[in-house]
Amino acid sequence: MDASELKKIVSLGETANVQFKRKFDNQDKVAAEMIAMSNSKGGMILFGVEDKKGDIVGLEYADLQSIGNKVATIANDLVKPQVFILTEVVVVDEKKVFILYIDEGVAKPYKDGNGIIWVKQGGDKRKLTDNHEIMRLFQQKGLLYIDEMIVPNTKITDIDKAKVKEYIMFAFQNSRKNVKISQKVLYQNLSILKKENLTLGGLLVFGKEPQRYKPAFCVKAISFVGNSIGGTTYRDSRDIIGTIPDMFYESMLFFKQNLKYIQKGRNFNKPGILEISEIALEELLQNALIHRDYTKNAPVRLMIFEDRIEIVSPGCLPNDLTVEKIKLGNAAIRNNLLVSYCSKLMDYKGFGSGIIRAVNNQPNIELINDEEGNQFSVKIPREQIP
Repeated sequence: MDASELKKIVSLGETANVQFKRKFDNQDKVAAEMIAMSNSKGGMILFGVEDKKGDIVGLEYADLQSIGNKVATIANDLVKPQVFILTEVVVVDEKKVFILYIDEGVAKPYKDGNGIIWVKQGGDKRKLTDNHEIMRLFQQKGLLYIDEMIVPNTKITDIDKAKVKEYIMFAFQNSRKNVKISQKVLYQNLSILKKENLTLGGLLVFGKEPQRYKPAFCVKAISFVGNSIGGTTYRDSRDIIGTIPDMFYESMLFFKQNLKYIQKGRNFNKPGILEISEIALEELLQNALIHRDYTKNAPVRLMIFEDRIEIVSPGCLPNDLTVEKIKLGNAAIRNNLLVSYCSKLMDYKGFGSGIIRAVNNQPNIELINDEEGNQFSVKIPREQIP
């Protein structure tokens, strides 16, 4: 980094990725900052910059040597697991600034010596104490699959036998084996049941009434009059419940009943075509229902405005996925069970190619990975028909 680049960074103030410190004051505070950045998206700590005003005050040679030794000790001994760091000294107007670079960690979650997990929150940091957030951090690194966890108070009678039978017919239609096992063992072998309780994946795909236990895991659909989410008038509003396949088909029906059909050059005697590609809508809806973050107690939202539609899914992209990567077909499976079940029960492959098909059939799709809001949004403009 050169002096002009450093000046520009300092002029923008502290952020989630940039922290200022006048000097090395407390190793526990520095360790917590390193942990928070490792658990988030990485960042840098600038020593020799006044954290209140953002003035570059600089450091003496002895301070630079001392800080270098101390941050190396912290990275090796006070952060668990240890992190790898890079350091640099940049001279700005004859004032020396020590820069500590911290990459996003590959072995999250990172903790301090007391077992405390720190994460970034805007320009500050905080302790992670909420169980759902801790699970989300484990989930991001593939250490935990939330859909494999049990749903308390559920029992075998909550399973819809007909849905399981349908799944077995599709999944094992080529199998000639006829092994007789009890119903309970069958459900356990399919990971629908763990001991006496349903797994979350089992409930969401094979449950009789999934929202009885997980009421927020539904679809909120609304067709607004106008273009504002704050509008008070609507044409249609529905709470769509049931299993994931049920909600998918009902959500597609909502779109088909509330969007326009246009001629698009077709013969007058032929039916119109939905104004937005059905293939694109199917792919985007399946992604929203199957790949959403189920550690967030929130519904999928479908919104039809006069100038656009929006599909909002709880949770941002997992791991190191970006919008650019998913457009190229890269994938990271967040919900193993759901992918396994839905690839048999729905027209869904789970190969990571759904976004490619959606964009190919509807090129004007806008994909938004909102990390601060922890949600993933899709926006598609509607063709303005006079």
